[in-house]
Amino acid sequence: LAGTRIICDRKFLLECKNSPAARTPPCCLPQTPGVTSLAQSSLVKLEELKERNESEEAMPGEQPRAAAP
Repeated sequence: LAGTRIICDRKFLLECKNSPAARTPPCCLPQTPGVTSLAQSSLVKLEELKERNESEEAMPGEQPRAAAP
């Protein structure tokens, strides 16, 4: 086989995951709901959870309810 073998050490690879470039999706990535972006139903659920959390934070005196068996 002809070619160049690139060898990276573990420390370098672990540092790469924190790079800003690693956190940004490629500009030419197609938008596929549920795969490369959240599905529309997931966005609705996410908004509902956010509203619920905000309303729970607004009432700090109440104790969290125990889950029903």
